[in-house]
Amino acid sequence: MDNLVNILYIAAFALFIYGLMGLTGPKTAVRGNLIAAVGMAIAVIATLISIRDTNNWILIVAGLVVGIGLGVPPARFTKMTAMPQLVAAFNGVGGGTVALIAWAEFLDTKGFSNVHESPSVHIVIGSLFAAIIGSVSFWGSIIAFAKLQELLSGRPISVGRLQQPLNLLLLAGAIAAAVVIGIGATNDGVPQYWMIALLVLAGILGLMVVLPIGGADMPVVISLLNALTGLSAAAAGLALNNTAMIVAGMIVGASGTILTNLMAKAMNRSIPAIVAGGFGGGAAAPGASGSGEQKQAKATSAADAAIQMAYANQVIVVPGYGMAVAQAQHAVKEMAALLEAKGVEVKYAIHPVAGRMPGHMNVLLAEAEVSYDAMKEMDDINGEFSRTDVALVIGANDVTNPAAREDSTSPIYGMPVLNVDQAKSVIVLKRSMNSGFAGIDNPLFYADHTSMLFGDAKKSVGAVTEELKAL
Repeated sequence: MDNLVNILYIAAFALFIYGLMGLTGPKTAVRGNLIAAVGMAIAVIATLISIRDTNNWILIVAGLVVGIGLGVPPARFTKMTAMPQLVAAFNGVGGGTVALIAWAEFLDTKGFSNVHESPSVHIVIGSLFAAIIGSVSFWGSIIAFAKLQELLSGRPISVGRLQQPLNLLLLAGAIAAAVVIGIGATNDGVPQYWMIALLVLAGILGLMVVLPIGGADMPVVISLLNALTGLSAAAAGLALNNTAMIVAGMIVGASGTILTNLMAKAMNRSIPAIVAGGFGGGAAAPGASGSGEQKQAKATSAADAAIQMAYANQVIVVPGYGMAVAQAQHAVKEMAALLEAKGVEVKYAIHPVAGRMPGHMNVLLAEAEVSYDAMKEMDDINGEFSRTDVALVIGANDVTNPAAREDSTSPIYGMPVLNVDQAKSVIVLKRSMNSGFAGIDNPLFYADHTSMLFGDAKKSVGAVTEELKAL
């Protein structure tokens, strides 16, 4: 029986890794997800087989039923525009589960005092590490969800200069509680309130770490929290001597860490600077330049936009969160099809942090059946803007801001952006002149070769499409 369980675990791990490889490209992402899901099903079956005490099977089956009931409906019915919130929520549930497992292990072993098998130190350390990181991940993900769902402001929420000292104090308190519990494990255990104090301090730390982080950094935050959840799961697996949790947690932790590093580089910001918070959401006066000069943006019409694009050789569409909010991806696909029928080459420029999570724009465009070959990453498309007749920006603010290249006083200076301003003509679709999620004004909107088409992105694109049909 043990050999069968090990064989099943090995098969599950292979499918995890193979499925993860599929996520490296949009063409294989769906298949990769399904392969990894099959691997997880095999790991669950192997774990059930390994359980000797069948008295717990009723609770286990009940847990599976509840998990399926809570997991499947949101995954099936959540709109693609709300996918970042769903990712944050699911990630938080994972971290919270790990924290509860650590708490249950504490109660089951009476404060780890009756853990006598050798070596027992991995049970104590693994459980305490999982409790701290899992709690941080759960409560941090709750704040990320609330900001993405706009239940909380996307702007940084902090206590000013006391923010970092307070975070360090909370971390020190959680570690101190863990040390007390660890020392008590070699004696007669410690009262349960020490474990509760650890979980509470770590939970408040999770809240306080994510609250000061602005909306512009949210894709990196989601990735970082995902990595933390994986590491906490691996630690819990170490405590429970569960191979599946160890391997799956390490895979999630490692891949999440790599993705977090890549996302941070895409924004030219260090991970410590992101965790320190404060970037994104600050107010900016629309039309105000660094010298205080007030600028005016030029408005255009759907008819003018259609004429410009219809007679262009190449059009580059730059999608942003505004496209997601308006659910305009299908309308954009229809407009692009009309342009291509007229001989216009249409490409899509994808910035690594456009939207609210990694790959957000790719997911939306893929849902509208946009060709994967037409989606170009920033490094591949930036050189083409200077040869492009029209760049159509749909609800993207911060990732098209030329101040990141030109203004050393800008908060986003040094952040790689799409070279939209180098196109011969730029058309920006926005509801208003309000700044983006980072709260920073965009000089592109006031450039001589830029015109603004105001309104809901889906309706604006639909109006342009009707004008194209009439040409």
